[in-house]
Amino acid sequence: MRDGSRGSRIGKLSYAIVLGLACASAVAQEPGVKPFAPEQIQKGAAVYASHCESCHGVRMIGPPWAIDLKTFPRDSPARFVDSVTYGVRGMPPWGDVIKPDEIEALWAYLVAGEKK
Repeated sequence: MRDGSRGSRIGKLSYAIVLGLACASAVAQEPGVKPFAPEQIQKGAAVYASHCESCHGVRMIGPPWAIDLKTFPRDSPARFVDSVTYGVRGMPPWGDVIKPDEIEALWAYLVAGEKK
């Protein structure tokens, strides 16, 4: 691939997202520091509702054939970004549909969980 190719851009973009999520995770581990802004969580909820809910269920309560996002490892933001961007098993890739900031917001929503 050439340096300017789509694959190279996606690789660099994924690296930037993973780095940003890793930094957010590091901040989240500090006592008393909220890892995600409420606006980011709300944005993630909206992205989830429009792109993810049909397979993973309302409020992340999905059918048995879809991965249970409530059990997704919270210490694996890179795995989450890769799964959403490139797809995994039966899940299609969303990297051309969901923007990097929306993937970050999805991660915030996943980590924060659904308020009861």
